Amino acid sequence: MADNHPIWKEIVMAGTDEERAPGCPVIDIDYRTNPRPAFSTYKSLNEVRELSAFVWNKTPNGYWMVNRYDEVKEALQRTDVFSNRIVSALGEKDPSGHPKLIPNNLNGQEHVQYRHVLNPWFSPISIQRAMPYARLRCIELVEKLRAGGSCDLTVEFAMAFPTEIFFHLLGLPPSDGRDMVPLVEGMFRGFFGGDPVEFAQVVDEIKAYFQRVVDDRVAHPRSEKDDFVSYLLGAQVGGEAIPPDDVLVVCLTIMTAALDTTRSALGYIFHHLATHPADRQRLIGEPELIPEAVEEFLRLYPLVFQDGRYVEEDVEFHGCPMQKGDIVWLGLAQANRDPRKFERPDEFVLGRESNKHLGFAAGAHRCLGSHLARAELIMVLEEWLPRIPDFRIDETQPLTERGGQLMLHRVPLEWSTNRAGLDEATPG
Repeated sequence: MADNHPIWKEIVMAGTDEERAPGCPVIDIDYRTNPRPAFSTYKSLNEVRELSAFVWNKTPNGYWMVNRYDEVKEALQRTDVFSNRIVSALGEKDPSGHPKLIPNNLNGQEHVQYRHVLNPWFSPISIQRAMPYARLRCIELVEKLRAGGSCDLTVEFAMAFPTEIFFHLLGLPPSDGRDMVPLVEGMFRGFFGGDPVEFAQVVDEIKAYFQRVVDDRVAHPRSEKDDFVSYLLGAQVGGEAIPPDDVLVVCLTIMTAALDTTRSALGYIFHHLATHPADRQRLIGEPELIPEAVEEFLRLYPLVFQDGRYVEEDVEFHGCPMQKGDIVWLGLAQANRDPRKFERPDEFVLGRESNKHLGFAAGAHRCLGSHLARAELIMVLEEWLPRIPDFRIDETQPLTERGGQLMLHRVPLEWSTNRAGLDEATPG
């Protein structure tokens, strides 16, 4: 645990709660707390995993934590018992006050039908249509930063790049994405215990934006091959057109999921490269290893560190007595660092054999945007490292991370401008 920090209470409470969690350890840790010391969450989750395969966490509303790789993967695949009525263990136990997320909150055949519509748009082949623009913008953004000798990666690059690419992929003006960034932040605050009034307002604003897009596409139809909203308006689910409000919810859901997670991943990746120069130099010297490195980064620093689930029926899951209506935390981050599955689990290891991480979860609800996220992360490393090869963390201020859904609040990088650039001589 982070020493002397008020968010961490004793990990083991008074033995076990025999009434609610017979035989299971009980903890009282609020993973929503914001800010918290950077990287303290991963350390805490490692300790929880080694305490027991299952624990009952009393905060905020009481939920089971499934902590080890095999059990997490199995639960992700058992959608009949562990449903997506809840997608975060850290939100409200009763999600009725939040909008239904599509396809995230869907289950069974309804989920299958929506994924059948959405999967082709985010397939590896489909996202290639955005890659020429993405590479051009990536180079432009890096070059713009290079001359300055420093930047806060989180603010100046890690949100700008994926936002522009996402809006371009959907056939929307990339400049519109800039106005969405504070709204996305407001949504995540609302998901994890923020002001419900603010949450409702930002949801309304995002839906109002997409309503204007829908109205424009109805009046001025566009090619369904190039414009996502037009594609949705022409699609069918179960033999019927997608209801108008569901079109708005699909857009809202996909946008909020896509923007925040890639920003988070870039922050942790660049912090690692800034503080592990040997790893950075190897990728500079062997750029063909970058795709493999991205997989290892996704294992070590997963974009989403937990998936929430709702227990649909009483079940004794590997000896853990769960009741209908219970909330379950499926520990993607704990699983990805489980020593029972991975050797040297807390280290970045290039050449790791059979790196079957759960960074994008598993099963029917596996991340819809996984191919886009991979392509973006690979591209950033390919274009940044040769242009700004030597960078470090400005350690003048302590680093913190956000609770609820992990993100480093700031990643202050600095470099010597006379050593960065493709146009300068390489020593030796």
